[in-house]
Amino acid sequence: MNNEKALVVLSGGQDSTTCLYWAIRRFGQSNVEAVTFDYGQRHRVELDSARKIAAMAGVKQTVLPIDTFAAIGGNALTDDTITPQIGEAPTASALPNTFVPGRNLVFLTFAAALGYTRGMTHIVTGVAQTDYSGYPDCRENTLKALELSLRLGMDAPVTLHAPLMFMSKAQTVRLAQEVGAMEAMAYSHTCYNGEVPPCGQCDSCKLRAKGFAEAGVADPLVERCARSE
Repeated sequence: MNNEKALVVLSGGQDSTTCLYWAIRRFGQSNVEAVTFDYGQRHRVELDSARKIAAMAGVKQTVLPIDTFAAIGGNALTDDTITPQIGEAPTASALPNTFVPGRNLVFLTFAAALGYTRGMTHIVTGVAQTDYSGYPDCRENTLKALELSLRLGMDAPVTLHAPLMFMSKAQTVRLAQEVGAMEAMAYSHTCYNGEVPPCGQCDSCKLRAKGFAEAGVADPLVERCARSE
């Protein structure tokens, strides 16, 4: 058993759920914890999903409040006056309005700070630069630069892990199967409109559905919702 400890940033979504089980497989359940950020997101179902998934995985979860992003506003995830864009490809000068500036930088910095207090130098995140959204804080070069800053600023051997960085959504579905995350996946939340069952219309829902379809796997969340109707 690996005696190194890992802290997983768990949003309650498909990717972070996969990464939680990836970390458990790599580091051992007793060496893994989860941290979830209450950042004023409009859809509180995300927090419920994260709590449920952490409990199913049998890992300790810490929820940290960060209300600054809601105060800043200007994006569709924290500002209820903005509707998530649909089907608009991002460009270098026009990221989708679901981009929360600095969110992953702040999350990973706080995660590293929490890990520092608990002797956990491995921080795991579900970001991927292959994601359609093109968020700049999901890119490998961003994580490498942040990792160096955290190591210097905390004088600790912080390592940022992004297992999904270069995977397609279909590949992440197969990884979820491999690491045993599919039961928990039934309680994950991805929909930008905060709907359960998922709306199926927002870009996040479409990307998730496309990934499961290409992997030839039924989405456990859709199946669970169908059974409860």
